[in-house]
Amino acid sequence: MSLNIGVIGTGAIGQEHIRRCSKVLQGGRVVAVNDINAEHAAKVVINQRLEAKVYENGHDLINAPEVDAILVTSWGPSHEEFVLSAIQAGKPVFCEKPLAVTAEGCKRIVEAEARHGKRLVQVGFMRPYDRGYRALKAVIGSGQIGEPLMLHCAHRNPEVGDSYTTDMAITDTLIHEIDVLRWLLDDDYVSVQVVFPRKTSNAFSHLKDPQIVLFETSKGTRIDVEIFVNCRYGYDIQCEVVGETGIARLPEPASVQLRSEAKLSTSILTDWKQRFIDAYDVELQGFINDVLAGQLTGPSAWDGYAAAVTADACVAAQLSGEIVPVALPPRPAFYDQPAG
Repeated sequence: MSLNIGVIGTGAIGQEHIRRCSKVLQGGRVVAVNDINAEHAAKVVINQRLEAKVYENGHDLINAPEVDAILVTSWGPSHEEFVLSAIQAGKPVFCEKPLAVTAEGCKRIVEAEARHGKRLVQVGFMRPYDRGYRALKAVIGSGQIGEPLMLHCAHRNPEVGDSYTTDMAITDTLIHEIDVLRWLLDDDYVSVQVVFPRKTSNAFSHLKDPQIVLFETSKGTRIDVEIFVNCRYGYDIQCEVVGETGIARLPEPASVQLRSEAKLSTSILTDWKQRFIDAYDVELQGFINDVLAGQLTGPSAWDGYAAAVTADACVAAQLSGEIVPVALPPRPAFYDQPAG
C-alpha cells in the first residue's frame, strides 16, 4: 500500500521532502504540489520527474480525492490555515515548524483536532528522531544515572546574517531545545530566565550574542542552554544530563580521528543540515508509516503549542531580565500517548 502525498510549499525544505518521499523513503509518493508561485511548483515537478498535479490553491490540494496526507512546508504564517483545513478534511498532516506563528494559533489547532476526535497533526520537530538523542533518552529511561537533576546544553552556530535578531535566538534556534528537552525528560517547564554574558565582537550591533536560558521543570530539574550563534568554529550541539548517580552526554557525530602535523584532531560540522540529515529521513518515514498504520505517534499539535507558549515566555524573559512563569495548561488526555 502506498500513501499519496500532497505538498504545500515547494521552497527549499519542500523540495527536500519531495526528494525524500520520491527517492529515499518507502511507502509514499508525491501526487500533488502547490506553491504561491505556481510556475515554480511546475518546475519542481519537472525537475524531480514527478507524476504530480500542480494545484494553484492549497485548499483544493487538501480536498483532492487522490491526496491521502499533506505536508505543509509553506511560509510560516500560512501554516495554521492549511493545518486547520486538513483537519476539517479529516486528512493527516505533517507541518514543518512553526505549527502556527502564535501560541493562540497553535491552541486553535489543538482544539480543532480534539473536536475531530483523532490525532491528525504531526509537527516537524526532528531531534527526537536523531539517533544520539534517542540513545540519551534510553539511558535516562533505564535508570542508569538515577533521576535527572541538571542539564547543561549548548546550541552553537558559526555565524548568522544581519537579519537575525535577538528574539530569533529563541524562536528560530532555541525552539529545537525547547521541544527535545521536554521529550527527553518527559517533563514540562514551569519558569524561564534569560541572561546575557559579555557580547561577542563577532555579532552585529543589534544582536545580543551569546545568551544563556535557564529553565526549571515541573519535577524540579534545572536546565541551562547556551545559545551562541556566532561562535565561528562550527555547528555544535551539546547536551549533558547530570543524574543522581551518573552523567550521560549526547554522542558526538561520527568523525574520523586524524593524526597529522603533530596534532590529534577530529573535525566539527559547520552545517545543521549535515548534523541532522538522517533524523529528517527517519522523521518523515515515521510519519508515512504511522499514517498507513492509522495512528500518529510523532510530535503532536500539543507539543507545538507547548513549544510556542514556552518560546513566548523566553522572549518575555529576554526583555524583562526576570524569571518568567511558563503558563502551560494541563495536557488534554487526548494527547496522552507516546511520541517519537
